[in-house]
Amino acid sequence: MSSPKSRTSKLVLPEGSAIALVYRLETAQAVSLAKKVADHLKEKNFKVLTGPEQKLIPGTKAAKTKDLNDVKLIIVLGGDGTYLRAVRMLEGRNVPILGFNMGSLGFLTAHSAESTFAIIEKTLAGKMVLRPRSMLVAKINRKGKTRGEYHALNDVVIERGSMSQLINTAIYSEKFLVSEVKADGFIVASPSGSTAYNLAAGGPILHPESPVFVVTPVAPHSLTSRPLIFPDDRELSFKLDAKKTQKAHFIVDGQKMTEITPDDEVVLTRSCYDHWMVREPDHNYFHLLREKLKFGDRS
Repeated sequence: MSSPKSRTSKLVLPEGSAIALVYRLETAQAVSLAKKVADHLKEKNFKVLTGPEQKLIPGTKAAKTKDLNDVKLIIVLGGDGTYLRAVRMLEGRNVPILGFNMGSLGFLTAHSAESTFAIIEKTLAGKMVLRPRSMLVAKINRKGKTRGEYHALNDVVIERGSMSQLINTAIYSEKFLVSEVKADGFIVASPSGSTAYNLAAGGPILHPESPVFVVTPVAPHSLTSRPLIFPDDRELSFKLDAKKTQKAHFIVDGQKMTEITPDDEVVLTRSCYDHWMVREPDHNYFHLLREKLKFGDRS
């Protein structure tokens, strides 16, 4: 029997490539490290840009969104929130991200800040690999027209927000009714997002390369409303009950994007493109779980 085909590939950065830096905002430590990283990359003859919507790092060029078309790598200095901000900046562009953790947890920013320059050197030397992560795409349709399209690396959330009443939502898979859920809300998480809000709400941990997503109710009214795992080649859709729910918050990767009403249908599918993370060749996801979550620790 032949071995399964690996989905990883090597990252090769030709000299002179454009590299963008995205750092944790308003954090002196991250700003200082960004300056040192920029100087280091320039010494290696790389073109260094400061990511959009950030204060310019001295000695670099301020990147506009269109400039990211020519960027070969983004380096993130911060926490998972900073990483997700970098993903949003890309707007679907196929640019890999190398993340360094300067936050509290760091599932996406898996490399320590202390290892920054050692990992960068390995990256420039072609000794790192790209690992794919699936993404979600959500469309909000109203009266036959799409009024919004959003891409998420971690999750899409529909919740009641500050409203006092629970929301009532019908969930469909390929137009078949799955369930009608009365809850504070629910989460649709990718495998990458399974260790974020989904986990806090009692959802399962998914291997990051699993071809699935999970729908997890948040504080459901019924004990029979449980997390459900779906193949990611299925279309899921969601509608609020007009008789019981007037509106709900629509949140993508932790950022409120809009409000939805019973006139809206939220349609979720796997995005047509993957996100690429830069990792060491021997990166072990289960080691990350044990390190970050004390997974399986009985002490």
